[in-house]
Amino acid sequence: MRIWVARPEPGAARTAARLAALGHRPLVAPVLAVAATGIQPPEGLFAGLILTSAHAVGALDASERTRFRTVPAFAVGARTGALAERAGLTDVRVADGDARALARLVAATLPARSALLHVAGVDRKAEPAASLREAGFSLSVCEIYAMRIALRLPDVIAQALDAGAIDAVLHYSRRSASAARDLAGAQGRSGAFRSLTHYCLSADVAAPLVAAGIAVHFVPERPDEDALLAGLSASGPTGI
Repeated sequence: MRIWVARPEPGAARTAARLAALGHRPLVAPVLAVAATGIQPPEGLFAGLILTSAHAVGALDASERTRFRTVPAFAVGARTGALAERAGLTDVRVADGDARALARLVAATLPARSALLHVAGVDRKAEPAASLREAGFSLSVCEIYAMRIALRLPDVIAQALDAGAIDAVLHYSRRSASAARDLAGAQGRSGAFRSLTHYCLSADVAAPLVAAGIAVHFVPERPDEDALLAGLSASGPTGI
């Protein structure tokens, strides 16, 4: 299949390599880009570092990585955890890919009322912050990166949609799915976008597509890339 990879870099290139190894033809054209905000983490000591995205790890500069090197880092999933270890963090605890599971891991590891730092993006979900605060933790949030939406649909995608040269698209985040939908619509290509076979990392990622009446072909039982790519061989739609 000719598959559009709409996720931002550096993940897009890694996904494209995996698709090519599976015999597919990836078309890398992100609709989001990661941008640093310039905001610095607050001073003080923290009992735990909360990492809900690989982008958060990448946004930490060298001095911040040194500062938090030995602080217990709680990563939402295996990919984020691996990147944290590569960044030099020496005490990384990994949850099962879900924000609530991350909150439960923290609660099972640290005493209530411990001070936590969530290194996060500007646009983020309520979890795990809501669960952590409800459990009595003191949580500070530092928005060190933001996801910027492309000003227009990438030309290579617009041309491929016009020519019917894309079979499917992979959606890795709710915002990316929403951005791809909106950009296609703004340039008069809603019909072509709807006709693609849509693979979504989770039901939450699929939500903006479902809200727009777009059929979602596949959502894996667990939100990780291995499960998502395994769905490329699904004989029929699973929806959500």
